[in-house]
Amino acid sequence: MAQPGAAQASGARGKGPGGARPLPEPPPVPTLPLFGLDFANLPLPAVVNWLAARPAGARFGYVVTPNADHLARMQRMPEMRQLYTAAMLRLLDSRVAAGAARLAGLPVPAVLPGSDLTAFIVRRILRPEEPVTILGMTEEAVAALAERCGLRNIAHYNPPMGFDQDPAEMERAIRFIEDNPARFHFLAVGSPRQCRVANAVARRGRATGTGLCIGASLLFLSGHERRAPLALQRAGLEWAWRLAQDPQRLARRYLMDSPRMFLLIRDDARQRRLARADRY
Repeated sequence: MAQPGAAQASGARGKGPGGARPLPEPPPVPTLPLFGLDFANLPLPAVVNWLAARPAGARFGYVVTPNADHLARMQRMPEMRQLYTAAMLRLLDSRVAAGAARLAGLPVPAVLPGSDLTAFIVRRILRPEEPVTILGMTEEAVAALAERCGLRNIAHYNPPMGFDQDPAEMERAIRFIEDNPARFHFLAVGSPRQCRVANAVARRGRATGTGLCIGASLLFLSGHERRAPLALQRAGLEWAWRLAQDPQRLARRYLMDSPRMFLLIRDDARQRRLARADRY
């Protein structure tokens, strides 16, 4: 598996960054505003088809999948909103947030969990010999992923803990994405680190393809973590399943930090009421 700086060929390329003209992009995705962000409002297959239609050599853009914890983080980290706004595509990854917003009378976009997106792309879109870039995960987990999912051309680099606070290590992570062209780059180093890397790569404008900020999603496919049963997912209780699996690490996130997401719902509903009042 390739290390940072070891470029891999990824098939025919059109003219992307640095070329004479930009490659054509698919038509814009319909969106619905919520919490001050424009979320894609399409079912999962349509979103995946849109991503798959992007030319492999198109200018790098990234996809974010904010869940309740990520949305709550926007309350205390203004940087998060900027990183999400700059993303090429935003997918709502929280049935809890969607349900609470609906109860507050807010229009709610389609809920598209990042783990579902990852599984769909890996199992139905990627070809066995297609170049794939993974930032994060252990070598053991990546090897298991390759064996279970039939991926034979993975470029992998797992940066050290706290890399996003070290300019040299951050540069190394950025260069790894730039030096390993792929149609899909899986950024699996957790939030907000993966969004910081994706945003830096996009701003620099040297890389191609689509960056997917997907956290632990690949660990479910590798077998290193077990995802909640489908019934719990559909009931909006996937967070409770994960909490039960790792209470020491996740208790603060789910029981103290994530509820701040309800403040976003309150503020969004209030602003919309004020806007309607101003119109009349």
